Amino acid sequence: MKIAQIAPLYEAVPPRLYGGTERVVAYLCDALVDAGHETVLFSSAEAHTRAKLVAVRDQAIRLDPAPLKSDLAAHMSMLAEVRRRAHDFDVLHFHVDMLHFPFFEDIAASTVSTLHGRLDIKDLAGVYARWRQYPLVSISNDQRRHLPGANWLGTVHHGVPSALYQLSTRPEGYLAFLGRISPEKRPDRAIAMAKRLGRRLKIAAKVDAADLDYFQAEIEPLLDHPLIEFIGEIGDSQKSDFLGAADALVFPIDWPEPFGLVMIEAMACGTPVIAWRSGSVPELVEDGLTGFIVGSDAEADGAYARALEMDRAAIRRRFDQRFSSRAMADRYLALYRGLIPCRTAESAAKRLDSALVHIA
Repeated sequence: MKIAQIAPLYEAVPPRLYGGTERVVAYLCDALVDAGHETVLFSSAEAHTRAKLVAVRDQAIRLDPAPLKSDLAAHMSMLAEVRRRAHDFDVLHFHVDMLHFPFFEDIAASTVSTLHGRLDIKDLAGVYARWRQYPLVSISNDQRRHLPGANWLGTVHHGVPSALYQLSTRPEGYLAFLGRISPEKRPDRAIAMAKRLGRRLKIAAKVDAADLDYFQAEIEPLLDHPLIEFIGEIGDSQKSDFLGAADALVFPIDWPEPFGLVMIEAMACGTPVIAWRSGSVPELVEDGLTGFIVGSDAEADGAYARALEMDRAAIRRRFDQRFSSRAMADRYLALYRGLIPCRTAESAAKRLDSALVHIA
C-alpha cells in the first residue's frame, strides 16, 4: 500500500521537545515502513523519518527565527503539493484538522483525517456537517462526544515505539508531572498532592507564552518548597529515565483531554499512572492494572500507596499489547483497507456518470 502522511508544520517531526501530534505522525510513519508499506511524509525539512520525506518548508514554524511568518501560507503550499501528487497514493492521511476539506472533496473517499485536538469548540460542528464525505478518526471515544453526528470511521489510540522506553523496576521515591504548564493540566493539584503525602515531585514541563502569566501568578510561587523540583521541558531521550524512576505519574487534568500521550509513555516504563477521571482517562488507564482513576484529592492520596505495590512488568506488558506504535499502525492499516472498496466504488460511479453524460 502507498500511503501519504500529511503532518502539521508547527513542530519538527518528531518534535525536539514538547509536542504531541507531530510525535505521533513520526511514530506512525516509521511503523508503517517497518510493516512494509511505501510511506511518504509531507513535512518540514528537519524531519527524522524512515518514510520518504517531501519537505514542503525549510523548517518547522516554531523553530523558525523569522520574526514574521504565515502558518496559513505554509500549510496552503503544502496542501497544494499534496493535491498535485494525490493520485500517486492509495490513501492520504491528514493530521491538519479540517484545513484540507475544501481542496480534496472529489477524492474524499481516499482520505483519512485524524482529529488530534479538543472538539468542544464553537464553529467546528458546522464544518464537519458541511464536509461529511471525509472519513474521520478520533484518538479516543470520549473525544467524539462533542461531534456525535460526524462521519467517524473509527477510533485509533496513539502508540509509541516499544524500544523508545525501557522498563524500570527500581523507582527512586518521587512523583512525576510531565507535559505542559496550563490551567487545564492542573500542576497545582500535583504540587498539593506531593505536599500532603510528604513525597518529592519532579515537574518536567513546558511553559508556553500563552500560559506564562498563569505560571508566574499561580504556579511559580508554589515551587519554593523543598519537595518540589521544577526541571522544565525535556525531550524523548530524557523521558525514559525521568518516568522510569518515578513511583507514579500524576495526571491531574481538569479538561476533556482527547488522549494524553504521557500516560502511555509512563506505562512503557512500567510506571503506574494516577489520573483524574476526565476525557480519555477511563479508556487508557486500566484501574488497578496500569494505574488508578481518581475523582478527588483523597482518592489520589490513597492511590499512591497502592501504586507502590503494583507489578511494573505487568504495566509494561499492557503497554506492549495496547499502545505500541506497531499496534497503532495495525489499527490504521485496517481502516485504510476498509477505504479501498469505497474508493473503487466511487471511481466506478464517476466513470458511469461520465459515460452517461457522453451518451446523452
